[in-house]
Amino acid sequence: MGLVVQKYGGSSVADAEGIKRVAKRIVEAKQNGNQVVAVVSAMGDTTDELIDLAEQVSPMPAGRELDMLLTAGERISMALLAMAIKKLGHEAQSFTGSQAGVITDSVHNKARIIDVTPGRIKTSVDEGNIAIVAGFQGVSQDTKDITTLGRGGSDTTAVALAAALDADVCEIYTDVDGVFTADPRVVKKARKIDWISFEDMLELAASGSKVLLHRCVEYARRYNIPIHVRSSFSGLQGTWVSSEPIVKKQAQGEKQVEQALISGVAHDTSEAKVTVVGVPDKPGEAASIFRTIADAEINIDMVVQNVSAASTGLTDISFTLPKTEGRKAIDALEKNKAGIGFDSLRYDDQIGKISLVGAGMKTNPGVTADFFTALSDAGVNIELISTSEIRISVVTRADDVPEAVRAVHSAFGLDSDSDEAVVYGGTGR
Repeated sequence: MGLVVQKYGGSSVADAEGIKRVAKRIVEAKQNGNQVVAVVSAMGDTTDELIDLAEQVSPMPAGRELDMLLTAGERISMALLAMAIKKLGHEAQSFTGSQAGVITDSVHNKARIIDVTPGRIKTSVDEGNIAIVAGFQGVSQDTKDITTLGRGGSDTTAVALAAALDADVCEIYTDVDGVFTADPRVVKKARKIDWISFEDMLELAASGSKVLLHRCVEYARRYNIPIHVRSSFSGLQGTWVSSEPIVKKQAQGEKQVEQALISGVAHDTSEAKVTVVGVPDKPGEAASIFRTIADAEINIDMVVQNVSAASTGLTDISFTLPKTEGRKAIDALEKNKAGIGFDSLRYDDQIGKISLVGAGMKTNPGVTADFFTALSDAGVNIELISTSEIRISVVTRADDVPEAVRAVHSAFGLDSDSDEAVVYGGTGR
């Protein structure tokens, strides 16, 4: 008997019919001889609606109380799903994140999992029950307060439980049939990927791919938990994310799925750019800037420093960060302006990032040239560039992102020859 952890996103449990459909799929997994643990998100747009409601009451709601509010969404989903499974004749028990043993740090609204003690979950499935766990939430080890894990928290909950329970696989169910070579909402001819390595998936996730979040993939890589990304709206095989290529059985025998030169094109329009103008070009200045940002608990992405002007000895440093953190970053830097010694700040939230990802890039000359040629032919101007061994990222104007993604996707032969990719609903989460 195997143990399977399944995660269902908000679009999969958006209404009563969706919950019933998910319940049938879970029961099928149980009937196939598996022990099943299901992790659920809040129904549809419930979390966004709760945030809007909180902001109507208080423009800046306290983090602790906001977490108490937001965890209600997943508790609704888990209870309803347990009811639907019992209606199908199978026993199910629902658990909050804290009851499931998800232990976090004490940072509200974006807590990190530091341990999972799934004793109650293990007991429940050993007794023959299907365990339903509320995703996105846990309990602080220090304060014992309820916490939420931030964007993609339910995915991370599922992988963390899979690791703690030594599950055979973690199945992430969403509203598309797997991981595609680009967002099928932008590139209609995007092609589904059969298998992708943890490393490539990490780069795609960090670069804006919505189907899996970076924290979830990093957790899976650390504990070597295979992820199967599938749609809850169809019975098709999805995308396997693992350390080694999967083996597909074919009529002629077994065939290993090889890794492609280019895994895909990701994009992100949720970031902003901050430019610190007139920074003295001497040791310690960059450290002061980014220590200020770190102390404000802000994550940054790309960083570029210009060549200093010979006449003034000053330079400019630009970096990107989430738009939601923009105001906080500007305020923190302004408070420490005298200590850093810069002239002024510029803020731009009308940018977008396009990234080309693939492990084969480091052994194939010409990839970088082809990437920039495709952007040039599409008339896209580049503002920032960042590279790694398996990724090239550029920042452009936000309005140019859709055309840039399609141009790069076609330039590298990623367009599918078959039917257009199907998006069953929701936003891809």
